[in-house]
Amino acid sequence: MSDKKYEMDMCSGTLFPKIIAFAFPLAVSGILQLLFNAADIVVVGRFVGKEALAAVGSTTAFINFIINLFMGLSVGAGVVVANCYGAGEKEALKESVHTAVMLSFVGGISLTVLGLLVSRPILSAMGNPPDVLDLSVLYIRIYFLSIPGLLFYNFGSAILRAAGDTKRPMYFLFVSGVLNVFLNIFFVVVMGLGVDGVAYATGISQYLSGFLILYTLVRSDSDYKLILKEIKMYKYPTIKILKIGIPAGFQGMVFSLSNMLIQSSVNSFGSTAMAGNAAAQNVEGFVYVSMTAVYQTAMNFVSQNFGAHKFDRIKKIHFETLVLVFITGIVGGWAVYILCDKILLLYTANDKVISVAKLRLSVILTTYALCGAMDVMSGILRGLGHSSLPMVVSFLGACVFRVVWVLTVFTFVKRTLMALYISYPLSWAITFIIHTICYYFIIDYYKDKKF
Repeated sequence: MSDKKYEMDMCSGTLFPKIIAFAFPLAVSGILQLLFNAADIVVVGRFVGKEALAAVGSTTAFINFIINLFMGLSVGAGVVVANCYGAGEKEALKESVHTAVMLSFVGGISLTVLGLLVSRPILSAMGNPPDVLDLSVLYIRIYFLSIPGLLFYNFGSAILRAAGDTKRPMYFLFVSGVLNVFLNIFFVVVMGLGVDGVAYATGISQYLSGFLILYTLVRSDSDYKLILKEIKMYKYPTIKILKIGIPAGFQGMVFSLSNMLIQSSVNSFGSTAMAGNAAAQNVEGFVYVSMTAVYQTAMNFVSQNFGAHKFDRIKKIHFETLVLVFITGIVGGWAVYILCDKILLLYTANDKVISVAKLRLSVILTTYALCGAMDVMSGILRGLGHSSLPMVVSFLGACVFRVVWVLTVFTFVKRTLMALYISYPLSWAITFIIHTICYYFIIDYYKDKKF
């Protein structure tokens, strides 16, 4: 079957239906991923125990911090490929694809080694209590062995999405996710393993999704076809990917660093608070990934149209994706919050854990549209080729603000979980406003520039 069936021309035609057609499979992919991650949490919480649930949840911020640099490079790869695709530059497109795959291989091996070496000292420094630390280290070391598969999937998906194909990454995620659920049940319920069983299930499923993506690229009949013997880092696309991807990755690391600080503060309240926080993060993730789909859509659409120098269309993309993300965040956030009592019972029957989870959700879900709007503006700036700008803004608006908040308001004024969680919406609002101001300056500059 021809790859053209899956591709999309983002530079012409009615815009909003194409935005929806692109974003919907992305949202479904994200929700599927969370459902499968939720299966990890549910199986651990129901069949292993509170400490195991806390152990898995407490590793999230650290895992994200470690892998975010190369996740940022996958974003850079997607922007560069989309730019080449929109401009019709076939040779540059070919070199960008092969460079991206080589970067995913190098990144996968590097992160696996790094994660195995530093996991225990970092988790210990984050204040994991003794009844959780050993379980956290066991889980995370097995998880890091699966990082190459994760990066193959993310870089490969970025290539397909740059050409408008969001469907096949969704199909592959579904297949690997179903396998993950079955392996969770088999390893934990049937074989009696604990957090190690969940980690094994995750690793196997991530390698499957990575294989399916790479197989699709190798078998492709499109300009982004992957030829194994030509995989290497070409100079020009490597520079462009690094120029966009390193700031994008650093931005993700900045958010993860601030989240690690908040996670450490949560850890100081004990394993019950840690378990409640972990369950809440998983629940709110269903809204977050739906908004992230709009962010990825905005970035890819802007990038293709930037390559084609269609700035009036970029202005429409800006407006329509912002409207869409606000609707998604407000409707989705409040709907999940209203239903959170029933949803949380799937994760745990512990009343104290549920109480902590509801407290976090009451702050995050009711203001989540601000987070989505912040991300969309970041994606638009990145699609315009300005990746360092949202990195700097996010560093100030997210990391610095949250660190100052934790070290002042939380530490000296009111040491409660509510005081901790309120820093999230405040940082989103600050960062969104600054991103928006930057966008208007940049779009006015390009509008008058001769190409």
